Amino acid sequence: MLKRIAISVALLAAATTTYAGSCGDDEAADLATSDVAATLRETFPNYQFQEINPAPVSGLYEVVSKNNIIYFAPETGHLIFGEIWDKKGQNLTAKSRDRQTAKMIENLPLDKAVKIGNGKHKVIEITDPDCPFCRKGSKFFANRSDVTRYVFFFPLAMHPDAEPKAMYILGADDQVEAYERVMQGELDGKPVPAPTKAARDLLEEHKRIAIQLGVNGTPRYWINGVSVSGANIQKIESLLQ
Repeated sequence: MLKRIAISVALLAAATTTYAGSCGDDEAADLATSDVAATLRETFPNYQFQEINPAPVSGLYEVVSKNNIIYFAPETGHLIFGEIWDKKGQNLTAKSRDRQTAKMIENLPLDKAVKIGNGKHKVIEITDPDCPFCRKGSKFFANRSDVTRYVFFFPLAMHPDAEPKAMYILGADDQVEAYERVMQGELDGKPVPAPTKAARDLLEEHKRIAIQLGVNGTPRYWINGVSVSGANIQKIESLLQ
């Protein structure tokens, strides 16, 4: 049975030294991290993880598992779920999550997305066709020629017609035209053609990508690699300067 310590308060790094500061060199750190990974596999053989890094608290190691980050104490064999904050009020766990997400963004299968435009700014967009805030963002981007958008769909349960509309777009011969029609409301209240199997499968892949990126609401954007939650037009505009 997993021995877990649920921490309800943040661990403050101010009272501790970092692991990196205690290592003689990078090679020693890599060796130690490799040993910790082996210990974790031995202690919890059924626990799946992708990466282990030194944590900002001595004796703990950061464990990257899908879109989650937890901590492992090899000396005691405990997994610790929670966040680490420093004395400046910075959420170090959130920063680590952002770095991991940035890696995933760089490796997204963009050929699976609906590509709109050929501008200099790269925009990754996670959207729901019936989300009013998604449509607000879509209207904003429609007036710009300086962006290349890669659109992935993540229909929410609160919008029962969103999934058929997403599959309609993904199965269209002209996906961009279909996207614009849907986002402008032309299909609202109208029957949507039955999807092809290819469109259904592609939507499932889009949803998996959104979940891996930790998306739980729409719209979500990455503007030149910088995350933006919601149709925050002011922030988006500032990132496109």
